Amino acid sequence: MPWAGWRRVLLWIGAALCLFGTWHHGLWQQWAPGRTLELLVFTLAALLLAWPLRRGARCSWATALLLAWLLALVVFAGPVAGLSTIILAIAATVAGAALLPRLPLAAQAAVGLVLVGTLMSWLLPVPLHYRWVYLGAFAVLLLVQRDRLRALSTATRSAWTEAIGACPRAAALAIMVLGLASTGAWLPTLQVDDVGYHLRLPWQLLEHARYPLEAQTHMWALAPWLGDVLQATPQVVGGVEARGPVNLLWIAITAAGVWRLAALLQVAARGRWLAVALYASLPLTAVLAASMQTETPTAALLVWLVWAIARDWNEDPRAWRCVALLAAGLLALKLAAAAAALALLAWAAWRHRRSLLAHRTHTLATGLVALALGSSSYAYAWWSTGNPFLPLFNAWFASPYYPLTNFGDARWHAGFGPLLPWRMTFDSARYLEGYAGAAGFMMVALAGAWVLALLDRRTLVVALVATALLALPLVAMQYLRYAFPALVVLAPVLVAATLRADRSRGPTLLLGLVVLNLVFQANGHWMLRTGAVKRTVLTAGNDSPLFLQYAPERLLAGMIRSQPDARGNVLALDPAHPASAELGARARTTSWYDPSLHAEAAQADADATGRAWAALLEREQVAEVLLRPGSLLPAQRAGLALRGAQLRVETGEAQWWTLAPAGNEP
Repeated sequence: MPWAGWRRVLLWIGAALCLFGTWHHGLWQQWAPGRTLELLVFTLAALLLAWPLRRGARCSWATALLLAWLLALVVFAGPVAGLSTIILAIAATVAGAALLPRLPLAAQAAVGLVLVGTLMSWLLPVPLHYRWVYLGAFAVLLLVQRDRLRALSTATRSAWTEAIGACPRAAALAIMVLGLASTGAWLPTLQVDDVGYHLRLPWQLLEHARYPLEAQTHMWALAPWLGDVLQATPQVVGGVEARGPVNLLWIAITAAGVWRLAALLQVAARGRWLAVALYASLPLTAVLAASMQTETPTAALLVWLVWAIARDWNEDPRAWRCVALLAAGLLALKLAAAAAALALLAWAAWRHRRSLLAHRTHTLATGLVALALGSSSYAYAWWSTGNPFLPLFNAWFASPYYPLTNFGDARWHAGFGPLLPWRMTFDSARYLEGYAGAAGFMMVALAGAWVLALLDRRTLVVALVATALLALPLVAMQYLRYAFPALVVLAPVLVAATLRADRSRGPTLLLGLVVLNLVFQANGHWMLRTGAVKRTVLTAGNDSPLFLQYAPERLLAGMIRSQPDARGNVLALDPAHPASAELGARARTTSWYDPSLHAEAAQADADATGRAWAALLEREQVAEVLLRPGSLLPAQRAGLALRGAQLRVETGEAQWWTLAPAGNEP
């Protein structure tokens, strides 16, 4: 059999393995048909909405579908949030274009977001984070760069028309799948880490125009914060949370990066759009759209950084600016992302060593500036706690703000090995708070393409890089979410190998994989399985019913914020529901987010008289308490009684209690 025939056989072995694994592990028993039906309804609705737009505006299906999905985002995420995010996007893109005028538009947006976010990060403790300050700074930038703004508008329309004109059907398919993934952005902020941690910084800036460096009340208070800063920016501008639109901005930037990376790998137009569809179909794309986790922006910066290094520079020293700023963004997002950036910088130094040596002074200066931009959280943490990575590595740094141990999560140590892609695909619950199929099926269905990519000199280097990026976080911790950005980089590589191995039937394999990923999209997170998106649609974007069902503490926190005579701190008493981050510096929690208070609460629980709890509440200056009566312990109940607690509001499973002022207890 000739080599071409063996390549096709190897390619389709992956598809056979995927079918076998689906049957062997009984994945259909974990299928959520309700979510699949939702996706079918949304697809039909998007087509029905796009049809008059296409006829009336005489535009392509891809453009009409894009407008339809954007309209849906405005309806369900809110027009103010959408508008404030557009302001951020325009300002960031103009800033990126001013610094790197030859980059593609999406790369300029990525670089600009890094620049805006890292500069603001250094100013977090300064009380200047007001709407008029942000709008004034953006207005000055756009006024100074008004000619560039007009040029960018023209270039955007031209690039979009050219991209979809090369293969209109594949473009429409990709936009449709991106739209289905964007439904996660319609949801309000509900995930545990978000309501217990990530909302803290945006609401603190909105309410008090500064972010206090208080590691004593939250273990992640000084962790890398670029993602939250960029979430906070449109929130300060618009006065409302803008998580969904911001995430969709990152998704758009990522999709453009996947398209460009596929083009760099010499994939034709149809294949580029199939690569975008494959990225969009990964279950975690939709899941992360509903969260404030850093993997969404990490995927965007990572794919563009790989593209920036893999392309030919012609020894242009300005190319190092792009690489350095994208690496700075990864450093400012998360320590794991910083590790990936460090590995890619080593590759960049080798691949472009001639440019590095020829322009070493310029490159060194660029690198130092980028390092300074991306290191604000580490510098502030080191200065205020003694540990630049708090709470990580505290056995070494011995900060008093965290126990003298190295932070880790024992849940995600299932073992690293060659079968990990298989296990993460078909036994995903061991590697994520999800269900089987949460990883999507790309790693198995395109396993043959993966091997072929490593055997083809046109894709070898990028395939090796993507594989290394995938392995890097999984060696230390086998947690699927941490692997997602590398899967995004891997997608265009596998598409390139698939289409080269079988030009006629390769697209069918990719389309089947996209559909299979969408069928199991709900397995990425419980919110997608339980119909949260459907409830958002039925209530026309009203968040209250979802808050009531999934996070009633958010309703109570909003009432507490609206009090004109706010006093004291607010304690989330149930460690399983620490949903008080939006209360900013007033928030206290007995959960693991605050190790010292968590330990004190455990000791107070042992005192049945409640005196220990009463003393703890007074010592922490607690004036309001959020609790779940079903989990209230006798010692806690007695302590609240001693502090003169009175029930204010009960909503769903949560209650808000107000304590008597110190000295006025019964």
